[in-house]
Amino acid sequence: MRSTLQFGRFNYPWRGDRVRARVMGILNVTPDSFSDGGQHQSLEFAISHAEQMILDGVDIIDVGGESSRPGAPPLPLAQELQRVMPVLYALRDQGPAISVDTYKPEVMREAIIAGVDMINDINGFRAPGAIAAVRDSDCGLCIMHMQSDPQHMQLAPSYSDVVAEVTAFLRERIEALTAAGIDPRRLCIDPGFGFGKTVEHNYALLKATGQLIAELGVPLLAGLSRKSMVGAVTGKPVEQRMAGSVGGALAAVAQGALIVRVHDVAETVDALKVWQAGTNLQR
Repeated sequence: MRSTLQFGRFNYPWRGDRVRARVMGILNVTPDSFSDGGQHQSLEFAISHAEQMILDGVDIIDVGGESSRPGAPPLPLAQELQRVMPVLYALRDQGPAISVDTYKPEVMREAIIAGVDMINDINGFRAPGAIAAVRDSDCGLCIMHMQSDPQHMQLAPSYSDVVAEVTAFLRERIEALTAAGIDPRRLCIDPGFGFGKTVEHNYALLKATGQLIAELGVPLLAGLSRKSMVGAVTGKPVEQRMAGSVGGALAAVAQGALIVRVHDVAETVDALKVWQAGTNLQR
């Protein structure tokens, strides 16, 4: 039974007693992300924000150069490389694991050369050449589910059974990667909250976190920070969704999520410390 996630320079236990959930901090080097677009666009400000996340106790820093907010247009390859590569090289030896958020095989290859620990792909490694780009590395691979694409995904999301369909998609992608010779210990899954889902779809998937992990046999990353599913329940705008986002992260971890992808690192780290201290399990 696989009990660790191979994560580049790191190995994260995810089964058994006293497994610690990991906090992935979001570092968007984009002008138009839905929550913090433009705030960390220059290299200087991106590094400063990363340093603060490190002080706050982040485990993983996820660097993204292309916005995947609903309606976002595709970004040319050269621009994405120009945005993310200097940040990846600058952060490589600062302590935390480094992830790159991309679906482009060319960016994956360059990021692996730069020494990233994870490739976080919203497209589930479906682009031609994506599997070949990551196959011979040792980095972790996060397979996410998305219905349609960022430009169209929220126009009319529709499922007969969202949990069953997302599970089937993720299973097929796991099988495709392992059939290509990729060690299953490198794989984790992300149900893709907000990526082609209604609020009801998102909460059905959140409630099914434990089921997804049990059925697919790999660790799970939950990324719901500041998303519309939080706003729908709290009635708060994006900039006031920190408390709701922390609540969502705890709900996911309570059901077995290994990684939570968040904007508010310090608050999430503290909440997890208190929650874990008050339970018999560290998960």
